[in-house]
Amino acid sequence: MMAVARSFWKPVLIAAAAAIFVGALGATLTDTGAWYRALLKPWWQPPDWLFGPAWTVIFALAAMSAVYAWRGAQTTSQREWVVGLFALNGFLNIVWSTLFFAARRPDWALDEVPMLWLSILIAILAFWRISRTASFYLLPYLLWVSFAAYLNWTVVQLNAPFD
Repeated sequence: MMAVARSFWKPVLIAAAAAIFVGALGATLTDTGAWYRALLKPWWQPPDWLFGPAWTVIFALAAMSAVYAWRGAQTTSQREWVVGLFALNGFLNIVWSTLFFAARRPDWALDEVPMLWLSILIAILAFWRISRTASFYLLPYLLWVSFAAYLNWTVVQLNAPFD
């Protein structure tokens, strides 16, 4: 009974820890100080306070997706794909934050965002065969990154060129 409980909770705890790590690192890189406040932004941009809760929900859903995908995987190879796709996505998420906020290059972040978007779409498509629930949990993430990409594009249009 104890081994079953451990095997049940292990992917949950690992997925939660990974989501918290990526979210915390991204938040650490997100500097909304004077430089960010000085950027021209579209009138329709959500208030800054909304981004933290939105990303928290997105990462919680992504962690749930990881758990469903892991449990739906039938082979070690499929589980390696699950881990690899989430690792790639987490890396690309952190790269975007680094480019936009730490490097202060929204234009470079805009060049990177299609890779981030594709990493989510590829995961949705790959997980569809092993767990449709895992795929559905990633749809809000794809929609949010689509919106964020358009916001990123608008910020670049309003503020370019960047040095």
